[in-house]
Amino acid sequence: MEAFFVWLGVISAVTFVFSLLMLPWLVGRIPADYFTRPRDPHKWHVMLEPHTIMRNLLGLPVVIAGIAMLVLPGQGILTIMVGLGIMNFPGKFEIEKWVITRRGVLKALNWIRRKERHPLIEVP
Repeated sequence: MEAFFVWLGVISAVTFVFSLLMLPWLVGRIPADYFTRPRDPHKWHVMLEPHTIMRNLLGLPVVIAGIAMLVLPGQGILTIMVGLGIMNFPGKFEIEKWVITRRGVLKALNWIRRKERHPLIEVP
């Protein structure tokens, strides 16, 4: 059981450092008008395209790491947002809009963007 906690601590430290290094770059890649531009409705057949499957397989571990960071050290909600940004599935935009409206999330994202000299994210 002690080995489990050691590994949990190591994984926690690695995800924390990884999120600190990658989040500014990933948050800077979000277009400023992402939440205000018109959207094409997603269709379910998009889920079967090979590039969509790869994006979802890459984004899922990031979302899972973000969920873990809600109770472990790290920026959980921001990491979840980045993971959702990587993924592509019907209903994704509504989930992203819900997360961005949580208290402090937009403020934190725009703080990171301001430090990196990117335009601030616009919200409706």
